[in-house]
Amino acid sequence: MSEIKEKLKHEKNEETEVTEEKAAEESQETEACEAEVVEESAVDDKKDDEVAKLKEQLMRNMAEYDNYRKRTAKEKAELMPDITARVVSDFLPVLDNLERALAAECSDEGYKKGVQMIYDSFMATLEKLGVEKVPAEDFDPAMHQAVQQVQSDDHESGKIVNVFQNGYRIGTKVIRFAMVSVAQ
Repeated sequence: MSEIKEKLKHEKNEETEVTEEKAAEESQETEACEAEVVEESAVDDKKDDEVAKLKEQLMRNMAEYDNYRKRTAKEKAELMPDITARVVSDFLPVLDNLERALAAECSDEGYKKGVQMIYDSFMATLEKLGVEKVPAEDFDPAMHQAVQQVQSDDHESGKIVNVFQNGYRIGTKVIRFAMVSVAQ
């Protein structure tokens, strides 16, 4: 019997060794899986951080582009009256000549009517651009250029007596000052 006991003991020891080996293998496999999970989570964390950084950079670039677009639109809007004023100032001598042609004596009514139509068309175009004549009632040094002071019983002091050349403006920006004579 002792042989059987020894044999059983020996088999039991072998089983224990096999079980311990299996347990060790399983333990190593578990550790390897856990290491893979840790490595995968580390890789996922890196990817998440990189994605977050790229999203932030994209948002900053989008905001910067939006600010650029708004700034250039604002600059264009601010430049428009200046550009219009420059172009219109080049055409004002033509307008002066049309006014002189209307004021001149002419026996041909058809000719005078044609000049009047051209003048009206020109003024309508200027009106579309926002150009208007400088009012010629009270003298304002911001809009008028006094080239003469005259004694007048008909006008109060500081009132405009005569307009030698009309002035024009766009909004509050004066394109050309009106040349006037002012009562003393």
